[in-house]
Parts: sequence; C-alpha cells; structure tokens
Amino acid sequence: MNLGDILTPAQVIPELAASDRWQAIEEMVGLLIDSGKLRAEDREAVTTAVKKREASMSTGIGFGIGIPHASTELVTELTAAFARSRKGVQFEALDSQPVHLVTLLLVPQGQFQKHLHTLAGIAKVQRKEDFLRALDAAPDAEAILKVIREHSALR
Repeated sequence: MNLGDILTPAQVIPELAASDRWQAIEEMVGLLIDSGKLRAEDREAVTTAVKKREASMSTGIGFGIGIPHASTELVTELTAAFARSRKGVQFEALDSQPVHLVTLLLVPQGQFQKHLHTLAGIAKVQRKEDFLRALDAAPDAEAILKVIREHSALR
C-alpha cells in the first residue's frame, strides 16, 4: 500500500497554516475530521496519541519531511493526511531544517509492523527531486494528489 492509495483530495492541505509541529498535527487531525475519516469526538484522543509519539522523538526525518504517526484503536484502517508548507514548519527535525512536507499517519492498534513499509515508502518517494519539483508546481489538493499517485506508483 502506498500513500496515493489512502488519500483523497479532502485529505490534502495545499498550504499548511501551522508554524510548528504541534500546530501541524492539530491542523491535520482537524482535516481528517472535516473529511469524515475521524469522528469529531475522537479529536482529543487522536491528537494526544500523535503528540505523545512526537514528544518521544521528532518525526522530522530530515530533507524537509515530517511523518508524525501513532497507533490507535480509533481507526480501523490506515488513515492519512498530507500537507505542503512552502514557508516551512519548525519540526525539530534531525537535520534542524524546517519541514515542507508533512504526512500524518494513523495506524490501527496492533498493526504498526504491517505498515512500516508504507512509512519507508513515503520517506523514499518524498526525497526524490522530480517529485519535489512536481509537488511544488501543483496548484491545489487535486494536483498534489495526482503527483503523489504518479510518484508512489514508481517507487
């Protein structure tokens, strides 16, 4: 499974408003609620789970990429949101650089091992120069998703 398989345009933010990783997580959880992928009453529990994981070690893996994630019983299938930030988000990344691409992943409880290859695939694709150029040129959520789908299939 790759990122293009689990996203819809409603799960993509073309320009993230957040300036730090905590705001980014909240904004992206809100998007998942707005898109019907999460229940509004689960907002606090999901946000807390992702922030708890993030507090243990930043998921800003370097190269402008952040992949906050958590395992939770509040989802029954791999759920994701994707955001682009041209200005950059302070993520306390491993390379101390701002993050420009954020993928929030929520994994059903007890299934994290099963989805590690999805996580690795996301990181690999997002480091490719042609992907980054195409993504930067994409004007809206639908175009961003098209780029993700085209490049995810090439992994």
